[in-house]
Amino acid sequence: MTLPSIGVTAGDPGGIGPEVVVKTLARARGLPEAAYVVFADPRVIAAEEERLGLRIAAQNWRPELPPEPGIFLDAVPGPAGPVISGRVTAANGESSFRSFETAVEQARAGRLQAVVTAPISKAAWALAGHPFRGHTEYLARLYPGAIMAFWSDKLKVALFSHHRPLGEAVAAVRKDALIDFLRSLRRGLERIPGGPFRLLVAGLNPHAGEDGHLGREEIDEIRPALEMAFSEGISVAGPFPPDTVFLQAQGKKDTVAVALYHDQGLIPFKLTAFATGVNVTLGLPFVRTSPDHGTAFDIVGKGVADARSMEEAIRLAAAFSATGS
Repeated sequence: MTLPSIGVTAGDPGGIGPEVVVKTLARARGLPEAAYVVFADPRVIAAEEERLGLRIAAQNWRPELPPEPGIFLDAVPGPAGPVISGRVTAANGESSFRSFETAVEQARAGRLQAVVTAPISKAAWALAGHPFRGHTEYLARLYPGAIMAFWSDKLKVALFSHHRPLGEAVAAVRKDALIDFLRSLRRGLERIPGGPFRLLVAGLNPHAGEDGHLGREEIDEIRPALEMAFSEGISVAGPFPPDTVFLQAQGKKDTVAVALYHDQGLIPFKLTAFATGVNVTLGLPFVRTSPDHGTAFDIVGKGVADARSMEEAIRLAAAFSATGS
């Protein structure tokens, strides 16, 4: 098996991304064998190593050479002045965006089999002039049909829509869009180990509309989409009441719950697997994973950030890369 090259971005330099990256890669001997390439400002990584008393001992990355096991650094210049920690800044937003963009370019060129992204601040990206609401939206511009999903041993969730205001998300629940989404989801899951997967789709309204008494979206839009998808051979069922569908999917390794908007899926997922859950983008020619938490500006510099989700994101990226995802 070819040794995978896995890119790791350090996220917003003012958040906990550098901390969880250093904590995880300092224990690299316990990770799957791979070439781990960190995309970040070397000053930020060095400062985090000193603060934590840890060393990742990264070598300069030379992508033209065959991959070797170890940790490497691809230097992406950060803010011109001192890094401001614990709050949103345009300079930090520009730094995290450039690191992510560089890693994606390398993955698209075939030099990386996976990209693991530490958390960024969407507000910082906006201040820096980048209009994307997050990593997934950027990737969806390059790969239409890219899907945000969340992965753990206990629960797997795919989002029909993600970083959209609730009014927009509700308005987007239409038959044709749902059919296209389910087709894309099936294609994306075909590359993931552990399948084939069955899909359990949540309703939009309380009690999944209660036969039209609490809303007609289930009757007019959702159910017709599921029937058509099922007729095409997609293993899908629903719509189920949103307050029980995640219980039906919980603990079943071959089952993915489909949420119709961001918080409908993320609340049960984070209650179930906050410390170990992983954000996965499906529908890409390379693997992309991320911890399921944010920048946590309130605990920056305290050394208490939990690195388990980052470690799981790296492990999942390695596992998916090994299967040729």
